[in-house]
Amino acid sequence: MNLNKIKSYAKINLALNVTGKLTNLHKIESIVSFVDLHDLIYIKSTKKLNHEISFSGNFSKNISKNNTVNKLFQLLDYNKLLKNKKFEIRIKKNIPQEAGLGGGSMNAASLINFLIKKKFIKINQKKLIGICGSIGSDVILGINPMSTILKSNNNIKKFTNCPKFYTLLVKPNFGCSTKKIYSGVKKLIKPKFNIPKKNMFNSSFLSKQQNTLEKIAFLKYPKLKKIKIFLENSKTPAFVRMTGSGSVIIAYYHLKRHCEFEKIQFKRKFKNYWCNTSKTI
Repeated sequence: MNLNKIKSYAKINLALNVTGKLTNLHKIESIVSFVDLHDLIYIKSTKKLNHEISFSGNFSKNISKNNTVNKLFQLLDYNKLLKNKKFEIRIKKNIPQEAGLGGGSMNAASLINFLIKKKFIKINQKKLIGICGSIGSDVILGINPMSTILKSNNNIKKFTNCPKFYTLLVKPNFGCSTKKIYSGVKKLIKPKFNIPKKNMFNSSFLSKQQNTLEKIAFLKYPKLKKIKIFLENSKTPAFVRMTGSGSVIIAYYHLKRHCEFEKIQFKRKFKNYWCNTSKTI
């Protein structure tokens, strides 16, 4: 098998509500999209006795051995889905960690997509959902990445040909712990997306929505609120919202030139913050 290159796209939450509490996790609903910011995964089969998984790039520091990709291949081996085949996997991390962009989860999902497409594994939907859930609650969202609405009952509905946005993603020089942010949830929201519709991806609808985790994150990290206010006062974004549990704040634009202009303005004000312009896919 030759070396294959896979693009693993960043996941973004256009809107997010916490609707309930389970034993260990919270129930959420979310309007989800993907942007063309991506990690690069290089994979090839090997005759070695074990999988070899390594990370490089700007955001590869401090990735634990118990990462999503290791978990995935441990599960595939345990379930004998790979039939003793072993792989060498190198991942260049362009997506920041603790950012709300689902980088690790989407790495696992992208590899599952590849292994299914190339017929290295055959798996039914029930087993697929189980393996994804064992790795991380959002991994299933990256299976065939496209515009998706996650309902509060954990069912998902995918849509094609949705409106596109130019996105300015900014991150301060710290991340947000998902566990820490969710531990601050006190108020639950009545589900709003249980009847998913394509028009929920329109800016007129999205501009009236929210990410209910923002209030918690802003109390713990006031710099995030400062970033959001700055972006809201910028060159006519359709809306500005934190993704996931943070710490990335995203401004959404209809015009590329507005997005690029605001990147310049932002970097003048916040010189040491990570900043990326992308587009939803």
